[in-house]
Amino acid sequence: MGRSTIRRILKAAGLPPVPERRTTWQMLVKAHWGCIAGADFFTTEVWTWRGLVTFYTGFVIDLASRRVQILGSTPHPKALFMEQVVRTRAMAEPAVAPAPHVLICDRDRKWSGDVGRRLLEAGIRVVLTPERAPNANAYAERFVRSIKEECLAC
Repeated sequence: MGRSTIRRILKAAGLPPVPERRTTWQMLVKAHWGCIAGADFFTTEVWTWRGLVTFYTGFVIDLASRRVQILGSTPHPKALFMEQVVRTRAMAEPAVAPAPHVLICDRDRKWSGDVGRRLLEAGIRVVLTPERAPNANAYAERFVRSIKEECLAC
C-alpha cells in the first residue's frame, strides 16, 4: 500500500497523520475494548492457627463484560504461584473466560518479566500502567474496592 493511499484513507476517516495525532490512554482502551482485561490482587486478612495471615488473591476482569476470573489465592505470591496464575489464565475455557489479547497490570513486582514472557507465549500481551496512576487500571481497582467494602467488611 502506498503513502498516498494511506493518506487518502486517513483523510476520509478524518484522522490526522500519526505525528500530529495524540493518542491518550482512554483512546487506546476504547479502540481495543473487546480484547482488554485488567489484572490485580486484593488482600484478605485471615485468622489461622498461626495468627493473622494476609492472603493475596489474583484476578482478571474483562473490561467489556466485567466478568471476573479468580486466578488463585496464597499467603506467599512467589514465582511458583505466579506460574500457576499464568497457567490458570492461559488455559481458561474460551466460553467461560475469553482470553484477552492485552492484560493491563500495575507495576507490582509480582508481574515480573518472567510472568510477562509466559503470558506473551500464551498470546497475551502485558501492558504495565504508568507509575502512580491507579486510574489506568480503574476497572480492576474498582473491583478491589467493591470486594473490600461489600464482601470482606465485618
